Amino acid sequence: MTEHEFRKLLAEQGFDEPLLIERAASAQLDNHVHPFEALALILSGDITISTEQGDTTYHPGETFHLQPNELHREAFGPQGVSYLAGRKYE
Repeated sequence: MTEHEFRKLLAEQGFDEPLLIERAASAQLDNHVHPFEALALILSGDITISTEQGDTTYHPGETFHLQPNELHREAFGPQGVSYLAGRKYE
């Protein structure tokens, strides 16, 4: 998915303007939740999201989607990760 397509999708689905998120190489965030729905597009690097359903690694051009209050863990690849994240509050 391109950035243009992603921004259009966010607007169509009622998400806020996306934020640019950058995370350090080989770092991680332990289990946590967000009070919002999140839809993100990977721009560079990679991220592994771990949920009750298992672990999934996302690469540039791919998107991930998290529901509000969905317990998850994030691990960032050896080059770190940069992504655009849209948020939708209930």
